[in-house]
Amino acid sequence: MSTSIGMTFPVSHKTIFVLDHSSYFTQSCNQPIEYDVLKSKGSGVIPAAPITKSLWTCNVEGLQEYLRIVFDIYPKDKLVRVIRGGLALNPWNCPDTINTINLQLARVGPPRAKKDDSEYSVHHGLTCAVKCLCEPSLQQQECINRGDTVRNRGRIICLTNCKTDLSVRQLEEFVLESIQQHNKMTGELLPIDACELVVLHAVPLGQDIRVTDKRRRELSPILASEVTTTLSGRHVYNKLVLLCCQHFDLCSTTVTGIPMKEEQNASSSANYDVELLHPAAAHDEMFKNEHAEGLVIPSKEGLPIETAPLKWCTPKSSVVELHMCSAVYRTCPVDVNSRPSSCLTNFLLSGRAVMLEQPRKSGVKVISHMLAAHGGEIYIHSIPTSRSILEDPPSISEGCGGRVTDYRITVFGEFMKENRLAPTSPALMEKYGGRKPYLYALDQLEKSSRFWPMVISDTILFNLQNISPLPQLLLKDKLTEPEVLECKMVIYKIVNMESKNDPLPVPAAGSRGKGPKREEQYRQLWAELEALISAYSDTSIEHGQVLECLMECKKQGDDSTSHSKKLAVKKEEKTEAEQSWKDFDRLQQMTERERQDALHKENKSVEPSPPKKKKTEELSMRSGGQTLLSMWNNRLRTIESKRSQDFDGRLDSDGDKARLYIHLDEMNG
Repeated sequence: MSTSIGMTFPVSHKTIFVLDHSSYFTQSCNQPIEYDVLKSKGSGVIPAAPITKSLWTCNVEGLQEYLRIVFDIYPKDKLVRVIRGGLALNPWNCPDTINTINLQLARVGPPRAKKDDSEYSVHHGLTCAVKCLCEPSLQQQECINRGDTVRNRGRIICLTNCKTDLSVRQLEEFVLESIQQHNKMTGELLPIDACELVVLHAVPLGQDIRVTDKRRRELSPILASEVTTTLSGRHVYNKLVLLCCQHFDLCSTTVTGIPMKEEQNASSSANYDVELLHPAAAHDEMFKNEHAEGLVIPSKEGLPIETAPLKWCTPKSSVVELHMCSAVYRTCPVDVNSRPSSCLTNFLLSGRAVMLEQPRKSGVKVISHMLAAHGGEIYIHSIPTSRSILEDPPSISEGCGGRVTDYRITVFGEFMKENRLAPTSPALMEKYGGRKPYLYALDQLEKSSRFWPMVISDTILFNLQNISPLPQLLLKDKLTEPEVLECKMVIYKIVNMESKNDPLPVPAAGSRGKGPKREEQYRQLWAELEALISAYSDTSIEHGQVLECLMECKKQGDDSTSHSKKLAVKKEEKTEAEQSWKDFDRLQQMTERERQDALHKENKSVEPSPPKKKKTEELSMRSGGQTLLSMWNNRLRTIESKRSQDFDGRLDSDGDKARLYIHLDEMNG
């Protein structure tokens, strides 16, 4: 780990329990213990008095269950210390934490009914907890010895009884003040960067809980607090198991339908269920499935958590036949002393493996998990329900779903070689100007992939042979004048190709028929070239000059195209006029009857009628922009104008209209 980054330990790395040893916890939890009574046929048997546990016993049993779950699943990574009064019962990295704590608690004994509670005040325990949290663990000490910066974080769980919310607030302020004071001290102790305080308030059954539950909230940048309340007895046990699952990100799996022989009658068998705890990551693959809804049910052991029921399948007899797994996690049973849990544990430790099936109403059987033992520890294995990630991936030449097969595989291999990472050297560091080499590599990769088609059929530009060295030169930070000239020469070559109407290397993969026209191909080529150069135009002024050259060439090409279109329109108009005179001469050669039939057809075409497909003969007779009727009327008007001379008032040869009263102005004068 680099010294500049440091080593951050999670909050769950160090957990400290503070047990309130005051006289309050000598009282009964008011929950009687169930036990068997000797049955006698006589009627004079006096029933045994109910037996109850003290609040201290309930707290200790809940603590032991918390420790068992943590060290079954995380035997080395997680550390727990227990403090009674102002005394720590075990150090960090204790070889056998659970046995050490049990021996120390046996020596301490239960709290006494009549004593001075000031000596065993919970404030002494919280002060000792803050001090213990500052002590480095073995893992943290190794990081310190390597010269790494260590971020010290941890959690304090206080099992106590508070009178009011004000008492809880005083505890929070006391812990915050203690952390601030220890952070000011120098020496071998580590400063506390973050701490979580969990106050567990427990009362006997039947009493009112006068403290309000409070969710986790930030009291300061270094301290977060959470207040949770519960009844004593079985409820404390359930609450501590819930906190353990929350603190270490655990979840539950219930193995259902386990065939077991009856204890009283060995010839018969029944199905049992066993609930297991393990890291929640074991269910990530299962809950990604779209059919994963409804896979959780309430805990069958009465815990305030949900569990995922998985059905027992026929166990495998050989390890060779096991499925390939994507992840493996330690597991432990919720009720370790029950007969079904003991039988399942012994069965797995004997070398057998059990497949677990997801519950489904219909469809094929889906096996998502497997239970097996390795080295005397039981693990739950995650089995991929879709394509196994351990199998060889499909060849890229086969295509994704059989749709795309013409990837630029060879060019992509060259692209990867050009962007390989290599160890740096002091000379390169000086070249980069003190900048980190990996940042330069990321910039180079981003620049190389700004415009990079992945499929051969999607590009025409990169299929050209004479495009080099334009793409390579554009990747430079600055271009020289000869390099700018080389880029412009590539553009001029494409202009020359378009003027000669040279064919382009258009791939035929996935296309039917003749494909796009030559004009459309060049339009796509110019669009790709503009996208390529525009992606690097802001790199330097010289890159912008290349883009300006491209835009000028495109503008000239557009002007020439529009000029050719105008010439084509004029040629078409000239052709239509010649066709009109030919139609007129043909009309002159017709007989009177043929002429009347043609005019009759023309009159019908003038009348409004629904659109229909016109015949080729009608289209030819209406060419030139004039109909036969208009041409005939113009001809008649020309003939009639030659028969008699019109009066002068209708003639406009000189541009002036004839006056009716010529001498009117003279008379008025």
